[in-house]
Amino acid sequence: MITVCIRYTIDIHKSSDFEQYARNWPEPIRRCGGELLGYFLPTKIAGPTNFALALINFPSLAAYEQYREALTSDSGANANVEFADKSGCILLEDRSILLRAS
Repeated sequence: MITVCIRYTIDIHKSSDFEQYARNWPEPIRRCGGELLGYFLPTKIAGPTNFALALINFPSLAAYEQYREALTSDSGANANVEFADKSGCILLEDRSILLRAS
Protein backbone atom coordinates (compact mmCIF):
# COMPACT_ATOMS: atom_id res chain seq x y z
CA MET A 1 0.00 0.00 0.00
CA ILE A 2 1.24 3.47 -0.87
CA THR A 3 -0.19 6.87 -0.02
CA VAL A 4 0.19 9.78 -2.40
CA CYS A 5 0.43 13.06 -0.55
CA ILE A 6 -0.35 16.13 -2.63
CA ARG A 7 0.76 19.34 -0.96
CA TYR A 8 -0.86 22.47 -2.31
CA THR A 9 0.16 26.07 -1.93
CA ILE A 10 -3.05 27.98 -2.46
CA ASP A 11 -4.05 31.59 -2.98
CA ILE A 12 -5.63 32.52 0.35
CA HIS A 13 -7.92 34.97 -1.41
CA LYS A 14 -9.36 32.09 -3.42
CA SER A 15 -9.68 29.53 -0.63
CA SER A 16 -13.39 29.01 -1.33
CA ASP A 17 -12.50 28.03 -4.92
CA PHE A 18 -9.94 25.55 -3.59
CA GLU A 19 -12.54 24.15 -1.20
CA GLN A 20 -14.89 23.60 -4.16
CA TYR A 21 -12.02 21.96 -6.07
CA ALA A 22 -11.48 19.58 -3.13
CA ARG A 23 -15.22 18.77 -2.90
CA ASN A 24 -15.24 17.91 -6.63
CA TRP A 25 -12.53 15.21 -6.36
CA PRO A 26 -13.94 12.22 -4.43
CA GLU A 27 -15.96 10.70 -7.29
CA PRO A 28 -13.31 11.04 -10.06
CA ILE A 29 -10.65 9.67 -7.68
CA ARG A 30 -12.83 6.65 -6.86
CA ARG A 31 -13.75 6.07 -10.53
CA CYS A 32 -10.10 6.11 -11.54
CA GLY A 33 -8.96 3.66 -8.84
CA GLY A 34 -7.83 5.73 -5.84
CA GLU A 35 -9.02 5.61 -2.24
CA LEU A 36 -9.30 9.20 -1.03
CA LEU A 37 -8.39 9.58 2.62
CA GLY A 38 -9.29 13.24 2.45
CA TYR A 39 -8.50 16.81 1.61
CA PHE A 40 -7.19 18.83 4.51
CA LEU A 41 -7.64 22.59 4.33
CA PRO A 42 -5.85 25.32 6.29
CA THR A 43 -7.29 27.06 9.31
CA LYS A 44 -6.56 30.42 10.85
CA ILE A 45 -5.98 28.76 14.23
CA ALA A 46 -2.40 27.62 13.64
CA GLY A 47 0.10 27.14 10.86
CA PRO A 48 0.23 28.58 7.36
CA THR A 49 -3.09 29.62 5.84
CA ASN A 50 -1.97 28.90 2.27
CA PHE A 51 -1.21 25.18 2.71
CA ALA A 52 -3.53 22.22 1.99
CA LEU A 53 -3.08 18.46 1.62
CA ALA A 54 -4.74 15.57 -0.16
CA LEU A 55 -4.01 11.96 0.80
CA ILE A 56 -4.90 9.11 -1.56
CA ASN A 57 -4.19 5.39 -1.05
CA PHE A 58 -3.27 2.91 -3.77
CA PRO A 59 -2.48 -0.80 -3.47
CA SER A 60 0.78 -0.37 -5.42
CA LEU A 61 2.87 2.02 -7.50
CA ALA A 62 1.53 0.29 -10.63
CA ALA A 63 -2.04 1.02 -9.49
CA TYR A 64 -1.09 4.68 -9.01
CA GLU A 65 0.35 4.81 -12.53
CA GLN A 66 -2.90 3.30 -13.91
CA TYR A 67 -4.87 5.89 -11.91
CA ARG A 68 -2.84 8.76 -13.38
CA GLU A 69 -3.54 7.43 -16.88
CA ALA A 70 -7.27 7.03 -16.15
CA LEU A 71 -7.47 10.62 -14.86
CA THR A 72 -6.41 11.96 -18.25
CA SER A 73 -9.62 10.64 -19.85
CA ASP A 74 -12.03 11.25 -16.95
CA SER A 75 -14.40 14.12 -17.78
CA GLY A 76 -14.98 15.01 -14.11
CA ALA A 77 -11.26 15.14 -13.39
CA ASN A 78 -10.58 17.24 -16.48
CA ALA A 79 -13.40 19.68 -15.63
CA ASN A 80 -12.08 20.06 -12.08
CA VAL A 81 -8.52 20.75 -13.23
CA GLU A 82 -9.87 23.33 -15.69
CA PHE A 83 -11.90 24.93 -12.88
CA ALA A 84 -8.77 25.28 -10.70
CA ASP A 85 -6.70 26.58 -13.61
CA LYS A 86 -9.27 29.26 -14.42
CA SER A 87 -9.66 30.20 -10.77
CA GLY A 88 -5.94 30.40 -10.05
CA CYS A 89 -6.61 29.00 -6.57
CA ILE A 90 -3.60 26.62 -6.77
CA LEU A 91 -0.20 28.29 -6.86
CA LEU A 92 1.95 25.17 -6.46
CA GLU A 93 1.34 21.43 -6.28
CA ASP A 94 3.89 18.90 -5.01
CA ARG A 95 3.47 15.11 -4.83
CA SER A 96 5.16 12.64 -2.52
CA ILE A 97 4.73 8.89 -2.33
CA LEU A 98 4.66 7.62 1.24
CA LEU A 99 4.79 4.22 2.90
CA ARG A 100 3.08 3.65 6.23
CA ALA A 101 5.47 2.64 9.01
CA SER A 102 4.48 -0.65 10.58
